[in-house]
Amino acid sequence: MADEQVSLASLLLIVVLGGLIIRYLFFPGAGAAAGQTRGPRDAQSAARAREAAVERIQQMFPQVDRRTILWDLQHTGGNIMATTDRILAGRLATPPVTFQPPPPPPSPASSAAAAQSAAAASKAPSKPAEPDLITRYNLQSKINSSSSSSGIDEAAVGAKGKAWSSNRDERQAALQRRRDDMILAARRKMEAKLAAEKGSSS
Repeated sequence: MADEQVSLASLLLIVVLGGLIIRYLFFPGAGAAAGQTRGPRDAQSAARAREAAVERIQQMFPQVDRRTILWDLQHTGGNIMATTDRILAGRLATPPVTFQPPPPPPSPASSAAAAQSAAAASKAPSKPAEPDLITRYNLQSKINSSSSSSGIDEAAVGAKGKAWSSNRDERQAALQRRRDDMILAARRKMEAKLAAEKGSSS
């Protein structure tokens, strides 16, 4: 009885394997045709998803170039969170010279926007200048009050030591304080650099 079951199982296995071999040897066109019809759509949707991921990461980290983001996304399987964590940890790998990502596909909206901006530029050559960050965020009073002090104020240092608050308003206020401190620190560095250049030239 056991011999009959083994022979029946082996016979069934031979029939299944034989059918698969015949299908792939003599009818390869059916699978290839299906893959060709799905291929362009899959490639386009993958390209769109890849560009959307790159755009999202570049909105968060504009200092990281597109090529490096694409290299890391390729290694993380398109996982935006993993790439973001690597950027925050400073573990983002530099892509090799041989890695040449495809150029971003031009979208109809961007080409229309480019045409409109070109038309607007030709109509109005003199465009009003963007306000600087001090004017934009109303930091003139902080410049005047912190001109005597050097470095970041104690409130910002205390905010760094505290844990992340669960209150949304406190988090927003802390982030705005940090933004203001970064802008003021950058301004102080630029003033010091300009003063050093002026002193060395005179």
